[in-house]
Amino acid sequence: MSRQTSSGDLLADRRYAYAEACLAEGDAAGAAEMAEQALERAPRFAPAWFLLGRALEARHREGGALDDHHAALRAYANALDLDPDDGLGARLHLAQLGVGNALDAISPAYVRALFDGYADRFERHLVGDLHYRGPAMLRAALAAHAPPRFGDGLDLGCGTGLMGEALAGRVERLTGIDLSPAMLARAERTGRYHGLIEGDLTGFLAGATPDSFDLVLAADVFIYLGDLGPILAGIGRALRPGGLAAFTVQSQDGDGVKLGADARYAHGDAHLREAVASGGLELLTLEEAAIRRERGADVPGRIAIVRRPASSDGR
Repeated sequence: MSRQTSSGDLLADRRYAYAEACLAEGDAAGAAEMAEQALERAPRFAPAWFLLGRALEARHREGGALDDHHAALRAYANALDLDPDDGLGARLHLAQLGVGNALDAISPAYVRALFDGYADRFERHLVGDLHYRGPAMLRAALAAHAPPRFGDGLDLGCGTGLMGEALAGRVERLTGIDLSPAMLARAERTGRYHGLIEGDLTGFLAGATPDSFDLVLAADVFIYLGDLGPILAGIGRALRPGGLAAFTVQSQDGDGVKLGADARYAHGDAHLREAVASGGLELLTLEEAAIRRERGADVPGRIAIVRRPASSDGR
């Protein structure tokens, strides 16, 4: 991931800052001009290429000029060449413009950078502004299918620890994993976790000891994953026979997976059911649930409870 905060050229940095201010004020043309001036002095400054792409994309939306569209694609491609881990999110913008594989558009480096910068205001924004209630809804859904207490639990994408707080007293040993060190630092302060791991969720599950957990949780995490097949296969491998997993998804009316303008994945029920089955899991419940609101409206979603069959013959 690119962690460049400066181009190394004071004048280029100043023009980059002007470009950011112009774009924030809705002046796409001014932002593009300032970004281009920054790049004249610092042509290998990936954030300036990315900012130029955003400005040109905005200018294309305003005026419809095809040249702006193509120039935005080139700017994002240049940013990605200079930042191959894609902490900036160029691949996401390219996918939204119809270029590349949308299911791989959100990189781990992008998610890490996003939430490292979001950690200080995460709970205030998510709970206060978006009325997020995923952990409470998962806790209530589990009550109908789960024992009073679990032995070993795994919280995927644990963030600041909201899920750990919601399940306080119900899990004897809870492990949390997240890509963002800043989020993990906040989760540690809750005192609800017996272990916290920085890492990629799918990679962690692939390397975890099989049959390790009685409960796996993922609250508002799968919105950053396209194909749910690999993550659910990993969950199936990590669960003990008879173990449960509870998770939320953002939903859509189609069968497959859609990358939305909100930079999140929405999963169709057919894709979800297929991924659950291919992971060797049983779907116990799939309920409609709006776990947050945006722009005054509920975001459609689902709460799913799945189980690894108690008999290995059922896998």
